Amino acid sequence: MSSKNLFADTPPVKLFFIAVIPGIISMLASSLYGLIDGVFVGRILGDTPFAALNLAFPFVVINFSLADLIGVGSSVPISISLGKGEEDKANNYFTCACIMIVITGLLMGALLYAAAPVLISLMGAEGELKVFAVRYLRVYGVCSPVTTIVFAMDNYLRICGRVRISMVLNIGMAVISAVLEYILLGVLGWDIRGAAIATCGGMCVCAVTAFMLFVRGNMQLKLCRPRFEISMIKQIVVCGSPNFLNNIAGRLTSVIMNVVLLGMGGESAVSIYGILMYINEFVQPILYGICDSLQPAVGFNWGAADYKRVSAIEKCCFTAAALVSIIASAVIFLIPEQLASLFVAGSGRGLIVAAGEALSLFSLTYITRWFSFAAQSYMLAVDRPISASIISFSTAFIFPVVLIGVLYPMGLTGLWLNFAATSLLAAILAIGVMIVFAKDLKERKLSN
Repeated sequence: MSSKNLFADTPPVKLFFIAVIPGIISMLASSLYGLIDGVFVGRILGDTPFAALNLAFPFVVINFSLADLIGVGSSVPISISLGKGEEDKANNYFTCACIMIVITGLLMGALLYAAAPVLISLMGAEGELKVFAVRYLRVYGVCSPVTTIVFAMDNYLRICGRVRISMVLNIGMAVISAVLEYILLGVLGWDIRGAAIATCGGMCVCAVTAFMLFVRGNMQLKLCRPRFEISMIKQIVVCGSPNFLNNIAGRLTSVIMNVVLLGMGGESAVSIYGILMYINEFVQPILYGICDSLQPAVGFNWGAADYKRVSAIEKCCFTAAALVSIIASAVIFLIPEQLASLFVAGSGRGLIVAAGEALSLFSLTYITRWFSFAAQSYMLAVDRPISASIISFSTAFIFPVVLIGVLYPMGLTGLWLNFAATSLLAAILAIGVMIVFAKDLKERKLSN
């Protein structure tokens, strides 16, 4: 189905299921590389490598954040341009963005490789913990020029209406990563570098495969002779800033949390925090799958000035996000120790109980998390990057960092409650943003 038929003509509810179900599967599959890492490293290599992975992983995400900035930042104007019928402009955005991602991946990868020992030392890691973390991080640095474009390719496939191809590639990435990780760690007995090589290998295969689909020229977006302009680069950066700020600020917050946890509770506290993040990495992709899968459709119809259809699509988005969040909250609250045992089954009953208590508090996060998540995605899709950035940066950095200080007297309990308190404050902020936007949308409908 062409993007125009899918985005402009398909009834909103039918569009929701056509775009969102493959989108959720895609996001879950693509996020499994982190979950697979955690399970294999924790169960096969032990507690210290598992803690090292959790120390290093925020920097891995930071490495991907620049590529994500360009990929997401270009997707918004591409969708809007296609809605306006400006295909040449959309193709230029696409081509220039691909070139920019490869260049930034090369530069960031070199920096990550060189700075890995310093970065890990600054977090207070020593001995084996530092050695394992540096080894893990450097593999991602070497593979960065190829791996960092994989998520942008996923965005571009969905813009072209190829949601099923996107789903198949993401499932393939997860399967390849899992098989390689089992072979390298479980069969050949490699150390933590094997885990990083496995996930990077899956990413490389899928990134190259997706890119070749566009090289063949069968997609709506086509590679062309690039025409770089300052205004184009500025728009990409502005539109990509919400996701970029979320990635960077969120990982900086993770670094701060890890430092505080390492001093307050040692490796076990860092491991528990890692468990919370892995559970979050399972729930959050579902929310991403709902919201991000609908972004191209929202942007297309916004560019076509069909505001009634935009509102109808977003109603589906908010409703589904709320339902998923409430279910996730209930499941985590009801079986916290069972979830914790997936990662630290051989580490003793004490750690599992402590992780279960942390997960029970963490489950409160999803009662309100859905609203700010959906609102941020909505603002980005309709070219309101400043509003989206305010929600993003506040949720990822300002609220949690302030709350670390406010809740610090409560010890580890306060740190585990940080997530739920942040989510509540973010929802309140998002309500304010949506009220302001509703007034602007009403004026647009009247003038249209």
